[in-house]
Amino acid sequence: MTETVLPPAGEKEVRRVDHVIIRFAGDSGDGMQLTGDRFTSETASFGNDLSTLPNFPAEIRAPAGTLPGVSSFQLHFADHDILTPGDAPDVLVAMNPAALKANIADVPRGAEIIVNTDEFTKRPMAKVGYATSPLEDGSLDAYNLHPVPLTTLTVEALKDFGLSRKEAERSKNMFALGLLSWMYHRPTEGTESFLRQKFAKKPEIAEANIVAFRAGWNFGETTEDFAVSYEVAPASSAFPSGTYRNISGNLALSYGLIAAAQQADLPLYLGSYPITPASDILHELSRHKNFGVRTFQAEDEIAGIGAALGAAFGGALAVTTTSGPGVALKSETIGLAVSLELPLLIVDIQRGGPSTGLPTKTEQADLLQAMYGRNGEAPVPIVAPKTAADCFDATLDAARIALTYRTPVFLLSDGYLANGSEPWRVPETADLPDLRTLFASGPNHTLADGTEVFWPYKRDAQTLARPWAVPGTPGLEHRIGGIEKQDGTGNISYDPANHEFMVRTRQAKIDGIEVPDLQVDDPDGARTLVIGWGSTYGPITAAVRRLRSQGVAVAQAHLRHLNPFPRNLGEVLGRYDTVVLPEMNLGQLATLLRAKYLTNIHSVTQVNGMPFKAEQLAEAVQEASRAQ
Repeated sequence: MTETVLPPAGEKEVRRVDHVIIRFAGDSGDGMQLTGDRFTSETASFGNDLSTLPNFPAEIRAPAGTLPGVSSFQLHFADHDILTPGDAPDVLVAMNPAALKANIADVPRGAEIIVNTDEFTKRPMAKVGYATSPLEDGSLDAYNLHPVPLTTLTVEALKDFGLSRKEAERSKNMFALGLLSWMYHRPTEGTESFLRQKFAKKPEIAEANIVAFRAGWNFGETTEDFAVSYEVAPASSAFPSGTYRNISGNLALSYGLIAAAQQADLPLYLGSYPITPASDILHELSRHKNFGVRTFQAEDEIAGIGAALGAAFGGALAVTTTSGPGVALKSETIGLAVSLELPLLIVDIQRGGPSTGLPTKTEQADLLQAMYGRNGEAPVPIVAPKTAADCFDATLDAARIALTYRTPVFLLSDGYLANGSEPWRVPETADLPDLRTLFASGPNHTLADGTEVFWPYKRDAQTLARPWAVPGTPGLEHRIGGIEKQDGTGNISYDPANHEFMVRTRQAKIDGIEVPDLQVDDPDGARTLVIGWGSTYGPITAAVRRLRSQGVAVAQAHLRHLNPFPRNLGEVLGRYDTVVLPEMNLGQLATLLRAKYLTNIHSVTQVNGMPFKAEQLAEAVQEASRAQ
C-alpha cells in the first residue's frame, strides 16, 4: 500500500508505504553486513517490525569482484507484523557488477536499483561475463535505475582528511547507508554514535566514516535523481507493550543460556570448538563472566563436549555448541551422556551439508542425526526454535527438560535463525520459569540389613530421572563410565536382562517428558493442514496468511518438540485430508511422521542453502490441496 504526501513548494515528494524490502549487495570486502546491521539497528529503534537475511560467502576472502565473492544483506521492515525477510527486494543496492549479476534475478520489474557506476568498467564487468555495460544496453529498462558514482562521491567528500584513495574508498558503504537512510527517513544519531565507538582508537577514521555517511544523506536530499523519499510508520499495533530490542537468533540463544543458568541457580559452562555458524554463541558467552559463565575453547569438537560433560558431572548447567559436522564428532560423548544420565545441552546451529558442505548457508538436515546418530539405543530429546527471538524461550525449555529428566538435550537452530534478526520483547525476570533442581544430599536407599546407602540410579517415580550427586559430597561416591550400569547401584553390569531393562527405562524416560499439546491455528474448519518445524515458521505463516487473504481455508501447526512428539500429534494429523510439510531437507520429519503415525504426508523440500519464499510455499500448498 502506497500513500503519496504532496510536499510544500520546493520540497521533495514523500510516499508512505506499509513495508519495504531492501537488499545491500557488494564484494565481501565492501562492508555490506555492517551496512545492513546499521540500517537494521536504526529501523528497530524507529519501531518498525523487521526481519533480516544476511548472506555471505564461506571463503574468508573470495576473489574480489567475482560472483562467489558477493555478500548481501536483505532487510524487510514494515508498519505491521511481518514474518520473513521478504521474497524479493523492492530496492537493490549493487556496489559492483558482480553484485548486480548475482542478485538481478530476484529483483521484480519496477523495483529500484542503485548501482555504483565507478565499478562498471571493462575489467570488473568482464570478470562476471558482461560483454556490454548493463547500465547502457537497455537490459535494466524495466527497473527504476539510479546510477550513482558512490566511490567518486565518497572520495570527494573525504578529500580534506588526507587519506589515500584506497582508504577513502572503504567508506563508500557509509555513503550508501546515508543515502538509504535519507530515502527511508531512518534515524542517524545511532549510526554516528556507533562509528565513534567502533573506531574510538582511530578518531580520524570514525570522523571520515561519519562525513561519508552525512554526504550520502545530503546527496539524497539534493540530487534530482532521487525525487521521492519514503516513510514506513512504526509498527505500534503489532507489538504488545513492553521493552523491545533487535536480536539475532544466536544472541537470543546466548541470553537464554544465561537466563536458564540464573533461574536454575547453577554456574553456566560452555565447552566448545569454533564452527560456523555457531561461533557467535562462544563469543557472546565469553563476555559474561559476571553471571558465573565459564567458556572453554577446546582444541577440537570432542574435547569441547568432553569438558562440558565433565562440568555436568560437577554440577554445572553444561552446554556444547556446534554445527552438523561437529555433532558427528561429538556422537560418542553424547551417547556417554545418555548412559550417565546427566543434563547437557547440545546446541546444533544447522548448516548445509554433508561434510563441510555450505558453512554460511542454512539447512535443517540434522534432524535424523540428532534423533538416531549414535550407536546403540540412545534416545535424546529434541527442541527446535521457530524464530530468532524464540531461540530464547526454546533454550529455557531445553534446559528445563535437561535438568528435570537428567538427560542430554538437542537444541536445533539453523543458520537462518542464527544470523537473522527481529524485534524481541525483553521478558520480566518474574515471568521466567523456576529451573532450580535439588542435588542429592545423602543416602536414598536402605539395604535388607538396614544399612542406608546411596544408589546413583535409583529413579524418581514420576520423571524416571536419577539423582544428581555433586562429586565430593560425603557418602555419595559412585562410579561413572561408558559400560552399562546396574539398575539402582550403578555398578558395572553385563547381565542381558539388566541391559534390556536399562535400555527400555531410558527410552521410557524420554517418552514420558511433559511437552505441551500441539496448537492448531484453524479458523475456518480447513481440510488442509500445513505443519512445520524450526525456521520454516516464518515462510509457512506468511504463505498461510497469503492463502487465507485469497479465501483459501488452510490450517497451520508448528512443532517445537521433535522428540518426544506432542501427545496429540497423531490425532491432529488424522483430522485433515491433506497434510503439507515444508522442510529444508529431503523430507526428514516427513519420514518420521509417516513411520510413527502411518499418515500420508505431502512433503515440500528445498536444500539450496536459502529459506523458503512465502509465494513458493503458497503455490505448493494450493497444488497439494488440489491433488487430493
